[in-house]
Amino acid sequence: MANLRAGLIGIGAMGRHHARVLREIDGVDLVAVADAGGDRFGVAGDLEVLPDVAALIEARIDIAVVALPTQFHQDAALALADAGVHTMVEKPIATDVEQGERMVEAFESRGLVGAVGHIERFNAALQQARRRIEHGDLGEVYQIATRRQGPFPARIADVGVGKDLASHDVDLTAWVAQSPYTAISGQVTRRSGRPHEDMVLATGRLASGVIVNHIVNWLSPMKERTTVVTGERGAFVADTATGDLTFYANGTIPVEWDSMQAFRGVSEGDVTRFAFAKREPLRTEHEAFRDAVLGKPSDVVTMADGLRTLQVVEGLLESARSGQPVTFTP
Repeated sequence: MANLRAGLIGIGAMGRHHARVLREIDGVDLVAVADAGGDRFGVAGDLEVLPDVAALIEARIDIAVVALPTQFHQDAALALADAGVHTMVEKPIATDVEQGERMVEAFESRGLVGAVGHIERFNAALQQARRRIEHGDLGEVYQIATRRQGPFPARIADVGVGKDLASHDVDLTAWVAQSPYTAISGQVTRRSGRPHEDMVLATGRLASGVIVNHIVNWLSPMKERTTVVTGERGAFVADTATGDLTFYANGTIPVEWDSMQAFRGVSEGDVTRFAFAKREPLRTEHEAFRDAVLGKPSDVVTMADGLRTLQVVEGLLESARSGQPVTFTP
């Protein structure tokens, strides 16, 4: 079977990594790249840098990756859908829910694979955590808390930290717990002088009863990417910056210092950092997209998944405006 002919539109800060991986994975040939701004990172190689999505489509591609700023996702994706091209867009799926709904309908109605690049699902630490939770290693899950903080990225100008970063945490939380959000409350602030929010605090609840918390900002001098899943047998701590997963077990040895026992609620047990293969998440993500296009079993993040995530993030922002929680039908 011939390799899939791949096109990439957007070869900037993220697109350059897509270009590299598309050239490396089996079963795919990168045959065309497009970017109206040129090739500032020098990733095109011997390929002509095309001006737009129409020129990309003319290259007779089978699949495409859209790594443009969020405000351009809808137009590029709809053009690709009209051309019958299976497409993965970077997260978030679109600028707003209405655009996302049009994209979902366009790909589903044509029987095309439409995917969203929620890359954290493909981080080895979170994949290990989910498998171990499914196996029952944690028992009943009580809470999922995430922290995603770091310096301001000057390249992001069209959306705030909610849609750009908090979308990661909303998506991975529902995926790890295998349960959708039923409620979200949020607080945001703007400190960098931009029109969009740059700091988010959110709390919510999933249909399973798991309570969640997200701390997200672009205003921290240190970079942090941490997910803590707490359950009846202990807690998993996933550091997605390093790909490490650590298990803090509830202990079985009584704590004899009464005041400390009362404070902790459970006694401390063994601490285990697991050893496992840590594949590059972007490569795993592209392989899932490729397999979905080929009709093979795949954990690809669908556009419908991406739309649900965007709905929750917009609910978070609406809650911050109104001061009231926003609820969702599971």
